[in-house]
Amino acid sequence: MSFSDDEIQPFPNIRVRERSLREVEAEIEKDFWKKNAIKAVKDRLYRKINQSISQRKLTYCVDHQTADSACSATAYLGGVKANLGTIGVTAAVNKKNCTAMNNAENRVDSLATLFQRKGKRSGFVTTTRVTHASPAGVYAHTANRQWESDTGVLKSGLDPSICEDIAHQLIFGDTGRNLQVALGGGRKNFLPTDVIDEEGNPGKRSDHVNLIEEWKKKKEEMGVKYQYVWNRLFEPGHMKYNVDRNKDTEPSLEEMTEAAIKVLQTGDEGFFLFVEGGRIDTAHHDSWAHKALDETAEFSKAVQKAIDMTDERNTLIVVTSDHAHTMSYAGYAQRGSNVFGYAGMASDANLYTILNYANGPGYKPMLEGERYVPSTEEMNEVGFKWPSTSPLKSETHGADDVGIFARGPWSHLFTGVMEENVIPHIIAFAACVSDELPCEGYTKEA
Repeated sequence: MSFSDDEIQPFPNIRVRERSLREVEAEIEKDFWKKNAIKAVKDRLYRKINQSISQRKLTYCVDHQTADSACSATAYLGGVKANLGTIGVTAAVNKKNCTAMNNAENRVDSLATLFQRKGKRSGFVTTTRVTHASPAGVYAHTANRQWESDTGVLKSGLDPSICEDIAHQLIFGDTGRNLQVALGGGRKNFLPTDVIDEEGNPGKRSDHVNLIEEWKKKKEEMGVKYQYVWNRLFEPGHMKYNVDRNKDTEPSLEEMTEAAIKVLQTGDEGFFLFVEGGRIDTAHHDSWAHKALDETAEFSKAVQKAIDMTDERNTLIVVTSDHAHTMSYAGYAQRGSNVFGYAGMASDANLYTILNYANGPGYKPMLEGERYVPSTEEMNEVGFKWPSTSPLKSETHGADDVGIFARGPWSHLFTGVMEENVIPHIIAFAACVSDELPCEGYTKEA
C-alpha cells in the first residue's frame, strides 16, 4: 500500500446499530470466534451435500467493517477475527499494544503451526514482502503490521527487544523457524542499514543484525538442508509486477509455487502451503487495473500448477481473497469486448468506461463542466490509473463478501455464506490437525 496503515481510522459515521458491551467483550476473546467457527463446521458435517450452494465469506475486522490484510489473514489462517492492523493475535490486542501482544493468551495459532505440531511440512509463497501482512499471518504475532523490521518498532517509539518485529519472528519464532519454504520479496527487512545487498540496496534494520546469516546458522544448528537464493527469489521490497519483471532473474508466482510444492512433497506426512498473489492488491491501490488483472491471471496459473502437481483425492485446495476492492466491471458492452475500453454512452452524452473505481488516485475533476473521459490511447497504457469517483492517494479495500473455491477432500464443507474465520477450522479438520475437531470417525469425502 502506498500509505501508512496508521492513517486508517474508523470514520465517525452516524451509527444505525451499537454493539452491546456484552458483544464487545465477547469478540475480543478467541474462544468466541473458535466456538462459532466450530459450530459452523459441525453444521456442515451433518448437512446433506449440495454442490449448488454458493460459497461466500464475510470479511471485516472486529473494529472495522472493511478489512485490511492483517486482520483478515488472522481470520483465514488463525480462525479468529482481530482488529485492523494486527496479525496473529485476538481482538484483545489493540494496535501498537506491545504488552497485550506478548500475552500468550492473546496469541492465535495459524494453520502452519497446527500442521507443524503434527509433524507435517509447511511453507508460503508471495509476490509481496515475506514480512507483509498476509504472509506474516502464517508465522507472526504482532500488534502492528508496520513492524516488519526493528526500525518500524523504533518509529513507534517502542523497544524492539520487547516488541519483536515480524522479520525477526520469521527467523527465530516457533513457527517461522520451522517453515521449510519462504519465497517472496522484502530482503531489506533482514539486513542492517550498513549492509548493501547483492543488487546494491541498503538494508533497513537498525540493530546491526544480519538475519539472513542468522537464518543460515539456525538451519545448520537444526541439521537441515537450506538454500538462500537472493537473485531468483527475493527483491529488496515487493517482487516486481509480472509485466515489469526480468523473466531471466525473477521467477513468476507459478514458478515459485512449483518450487515450493517440490520441496514440501519430499515427505510423506503431508504439507500446508500458503500461496499469495499479493500484487493484485497493490495494483488496485494504485488504480492500475491492467496490472491488477494481469497479476490475477498469474495467480490463476499458480493455482493450475498446484492442481497439476497434486492429487485431488488427497489434496484440499482452497482459493479465496482476503478482502474485496472497489473496482467495478459495469455497463452493457458487447460480448467479447476489451475490458480496457468503453461500456457505452452515459446520460451526459459522454462515453463511460467498463472498469471504474469507487475511489483512488485515478480521480480527475470536471473541466468546464465536463466529466473526464479517458482516451483509448490512455486506456491502452499499462500504467494508466483508472477513473474513480472520489479522490484518494490510495484506493481502499471493499467490504463485499468474496468467493471461496475449493476442490479435494471435504471441499463440500465450503458451502453457503460463512465468516472468514471458519475457513482454517475446515482445513484443519480436513487435514486432521485440529485440536477442537477430531477427524476420527468421519469418512473422507472428496
